[in-house]
This record gives sequence, C-alpha cells and structure tokens, in this order.
Amino acid sequence: MAEYKSVSHAVYEIKYHFVWITKYRYKVLEGAIAYRLRELLRQGCDAKGIEIVKGSISKDHVHMLLSCPTNLSPSQIMQYLKGRSSHLIQDEFPALKRRYWGQHMWARGYFCATVGNVDEETIRNYIEKQGTEDIENIRIVEE
Repeated sequence: MAEYKSVSHAVYEIKYHFVWITKYRYKVLEGAIAYRLRELLRQGCDAKGIEIVKGSISKDHVHMLLSCPTNLSPSQIMQYLKGRSSHLIQDEFPALKRRYWGQHMWARGYFCATVGNVDEETIRNYIEKQGTEDIENIRIVEE
C-alpha cells in the first residue's frame, strides 16, 4: 500500500524518475566529485521537502527517484537541483570550472517520468464506476 503524504488541503503521492547527463557526456562524476555531488543533491532535496527514494550517480549521468510535494513541478525541481549543484560543485572543484568554461556542467534537457502504484486502466475504471448509485452520473469527457 502506498504511503500518502498530506498537507493542509491535500493528500498525495507524487513520484518522479529523473535522469540528467553531464554536458558533452564528459565522464567527470567520479571519486570526490561524485561524493560531493551526492551530498549537494541530498541537501537540495531536504531544503525543498523532497524525499529521495533511490538515487545513483554514474560517471556521466544521474538517476533519481524522488517523492515530491505538490507545490513543485518537475521543471522547478530540475532547475533547482541542476543549477545549485552545478554552481556549487564547480566552485569547489576548479578543474570542472575549467572544463565547463560557461559554468554549465549539465546538458540542457532531462528525462522525467511519473511513477505510481495505480495504472491508467484502474483509474479509468474507478472514474467510470463513480456515481452509479446516483440518479444521474455526469461525464466530463464523452466517449
């Protein structure tokens, strides 16, 4: 069973699978850099109320499964994590600052997929059965 979170007016479970790569796919995420990146990502997630369910740092990309609050969109999460980590890690490792001379350590895009325990067919069936006891069931979308 899913562990739902709640805030004052919402109950939710929102999980995203993110993948992003280093610019030019340079294999720079190893050793001390990878360990420091891990700490920066943990700190960034804690600051925004994001729970890290799973994560992995490879030499040229990062995978993270995040449980996120309702007030953050995927693009806001990526903007924050990529921007903050790039800035701070380049300040700490001058070799990275020289390699990424424009201060853009991460490639422009990212991959994001939603993750959940309920598939689309289950939700369709649930909505279809809503209001069957009532006199009239009004459909939002006609099929």
